[in-house]
Amino acid sequence: MLCLVFVGARFFHMGAILGRCLVLCALGLTGCASLPPASPHDACRIFSGNLRWYRAVIAAEDRWNLPPGVALSFVYRESSYRANARPPRQYLLGVIPWGRISDAFGYAQITDAAWEDYLADTGRGRLAARNDFSDAIDFIGWYNDRSHRVLGIEKNDAYHLYIAYYEGLGGYRTGAWKNNDDVKRYAQEVRERSAMHADQLEVCRSQLKTRPWQVLR
Repeated sequence: MLCLVFVGARFFHMGAILGRCLVLCALGLTGCASLPPASPHDACRIFSGNLRWYRAVIAAEDRWNLPPGVALSFVYRESSYRANARPPRQYLLGVIPWGRISDAFGYAQITDAAWEDYLADTGRGRLAARNDFSDAIDFIGWYNDRSHRVLGIEKNDAYHLYIAYYEGLGGYRTGAWKNNDDVKRYAQEVRERSAMHADQLEVCRSQLKTRPWQVLR
């Protein structure tokens, strides 16, 4: 049966209207991921430009004792704040796409297996997503909490926390990373960025939390 809708002086086919609505809904859903910050090296600008991210970092700090500087430094190292980041592709014979080097995905480059462990351990629902900044930050807090409990790494020790994150708890235990200059360089970059962000937030955090539309502590 043909279904028509009268709007003003014109008739529209219901199928066309529904089709347009579905397109708009899809655009709305895909638009939920935030773009990378314009000033990724300045924690104050990152948070003043995205209040949802500030709330996420504060929530993870409260829940997991995750220092905000550590949280931001992990995300920058893993994805440069790109919501849908993936590892680079591999190429067969140098030209034929042949999958990716890992199934890691999202802001924190979380593997499928690690994500399943996180969901099972925390009871988070299936609506949690690796390309959601809040969920990625909570995952980092959860993982670092495990590193603290299992490996004894202090929660403000960005250097060793990142090595455990990158290598896995078992990989950290083996100590093989001590002979891996690349891993140690990554961890050093995370440590330096974490300290930089901590210094920045010392200056602006009180301003962030005194604005009535932001998080109060």
